[in-house]
Amino acid sequence: MTETDLAAEIDALGAKLAKAKASITRRFIGQETVVDLVLSSMLCGGHALLLGLPGLGKTRLVDTLSTVMGLKGARVQFTPDLMPADILGSEVLETAPDGSRAFRFIEGPVFCQLLLADEINRASPRTQSALLQAMQEKSVTIAGQPHDLEAPFHVLATQNPLEQEGTYPLPEAQLDRFLVQVDVEYPDRDTERDILIATTGADEGEAHQVFTAEELIRAQALLRKMPVGEQVVEMILDLVRACRPNESEAPEMVNASVAWGPGPRAAQALMLTTRARALLDGRLAPSTEDVLAMARPVLIHRMALTFAARARGDDLGAIIASVAASAMDARSAA
Repeated sequence: MTETDLAAEIDALGAKLAKAKASITRRFIGQETVVDLVLSSMLCGGHALLLGLPGLGKTRLVDTLSTVMGLKGARVQFTPDLMPADILGSEVLETAPDGSRAFRFIEGPVFCQLLLADEINRASPRTQSALLQAMQEKSVTIAGQPHDLEAPFHVLATQNPLEQEGTYPLPEAQLDRFLVQVDVEYPDRDTERDILIATTGADEGEAHQVFTAEELIRAQALLRKMPVGEQVVEMILDLVRACRPNESEAPEMVNASVAWGPGPRAAQALMLTTRARALLDGRLAPSTEDVLAMARPVLIHRMALTFAARARGDDLGAIIASVAASAMDARSAA
């Protein structure tokens, strides 16, 4: 593929993504940053963790995405009594008319293309871990037999703040499998007014299909062909390594406040999501500004504060912003 052909394909995909965003915002009003981050995770072939209080439209967004992106969706409401088999499926013993018996596998809701894991942190750690293999390897193992999931496969999980009753923190290994963490905040007054008018009348906006599953797979392959400049690569490395305590590049603020930092998977996520952000913005290649914008959603769930830092009231988001700004200044000076 020549550079001209690649540029033409990227332009065409950008126009199609603009139509998808317009269709999504008919049902999910406002919150443009949230929509961009979730679309970015899907373009990268990854999963997204939506963090916010109940009633902010997280479930509505995922349902709308299933329609717009042309994916077979399924929903699992996570509760304390949910078992792994309720998600993955199980084998049952059936008796045939001739009296013979055999096991038959009954697929669980994970056998879909877009899984909404609603309130994922209300289930026990054992049930949460049932998704680990599915999210990383796109397959599940039941009774020793592997079962491949249909491509593409994405998990969009909603999570309530841990301060609420009946929640369990997600294990670090599972958090790392989410490409981005999307913070869903309260809408501003004007947006909330638009939501109020649009959703309480006789006619409510409907989303329409823009992509098919095959087109999304092709878009994911095209995104990986987007060129990335050397300065962007170096800034990603500067940023990720500076967020790891006791690294030579880490500032004193990180050493004093961060218990553990992001691994190589975070650098991979930044490389992909900066491309997706550029694509959604109609550009042919990412810039260092894209790295700055994607730093918080990619890194914040891959780091943890020390006990002393939590006691002091340190904010992880502020630390990431400070490190990212320093990395940006260093790149600009270079």
